[in-house]
Amino acid sequence: MRLLISLSALLVSTLFVQMGIGALRPFDAISGQALGFTPVEIGLLASGHFAGFLLGCIFGPVLVRRAGHSRAFAVMAGMAVISIIAHPILPDALFWAFIRILSGFSVAGCYTLIESWLQAKITNAIRGRVFSIYRLVDMSGQVIANAMIAMLVPASYVSYNIIAIIMCLAILPLAVTQSKEPELPARVSYQPLFAISVSPLAALGVVVAGLSTATFGSVGPIYAIAMGLDLSQIALFLVLSSIGGILSQMPAGILADRVPRRSVLLFFSILATVLCVLMTFSAGDLRIAGIPQVYMLSFLFGFATFPIYSLCAAHASDFVEQDRMLTLSASLIFLYATGAIISPLAAGIIIENFGAAMMFAMIAVAHLLLMLYTVHRTFIRTATRRRSYAYIPRTSLFIASILRNRRGANDRSGKD
Repeated sequence: MRLLISLSALLVSTLFVQMGIGALRPFDAISGQALGFTPVEIGLLASGHFAGFLLGCIFGPVLVRRAGHSRAFAVMAGMAVISIIAHPILPDALFWAFIRILSGFSVAGCYTLIESWLQAKITNAIRGRVFSIYRLVDMSGQVIANAMIAMLVPASYVSYNIIAIIMCLAILPLAVTQSKEPELPARVSYQPLFAISVSPLAALGVVVAGLSTATFGSVGPIYAIAMGLDLSQIALFLVLSSIGGILSQMPAGILADRVPRRSVLLFFSILATVLCVLMTFSAGDLRIAGIPQVYMLSFLFGFATFPIYSLCAAHASDFVEQDRMLTLSASLIFLYATGAIISPLAAGIIIENFGAAMMFAMIAVAHLLLMLYTVHRTFIRTATRRRSYAYIPRTSLFIASILRNRRGANDRSGKD
């Protein structure tokens, strides 16, 4: 219990980081729409964020090794605050894209620090409990961030200041904590080709996961606006997607530990494909049918797409030795970020030329390819070992260290 209390500063900081940056992503799309940005420009903002995120995952540990955990976190969170409050200074799409690179870099650095600290502090005896609490905090922050959209005025100086204040609050718990800083994080290389060689299916799956979540979370508000939703309704539209994703974790985990993982991945890919086709070609009918149907599809979209990253990571882990898990995690995050960088800009181009609903056609094609490749790989190779499924936040590579030790203990005890 004493250790859990000492880690409370990390968990509170995690909540505020997720709330701040989680609100910024969809709010930038809504604000950009209000300022007259084109869909391509709005997509560029999200692509900039994930480009910065990838850079932060790579170079964040370097800053931690040079400055230490507390000072590095203050630097990263401070950079995020600067990027947020700079938005109203110059309402220009290219300027916003640049500062979104900064915000993406910063939040990746924050998560790298938090998760490396957790990884160093917790023991196997409480690893499962701490990870469960961390997972709950991460998910709660995501839901709260989406709900905040209802209270923010688009492109408003005050609104961006509110988000910046939330990011400032993330600094305070770690600034006053008396917990001793852990050892500096180890150097880890990003080897996307390694992940592809271990499991081509998992590699494709995490790219598709990045494409789906980045497009929906960052460009999805354009679709919601086109469907006639106001701010409070857009917030609920996003919240329901997050809740759907959260609620899918338990059934996905149960299935993934009891039946072949490819079968579970195939099920969620088929469901995502069908939902995206419905959201693409029934947009006109949805406007007539009413908002509840839009909400239902948003919930189901989150339910279908949210578990895919964790399913693919669990599938890939079945083919790699324990000492390569950290390299695998880093490589999967690299591939996830690659999909997340490309897809919002591509979605913006599609929306500008074919309409907002066609954004989901792009996602449908991606999941259709994943579905077909899953069927193909089923006849190529069979997994020889099964590690337990766990929801994995796409935050930093160090979350794999927490899971690696937890799974290692389970594997040694003979548990699935």
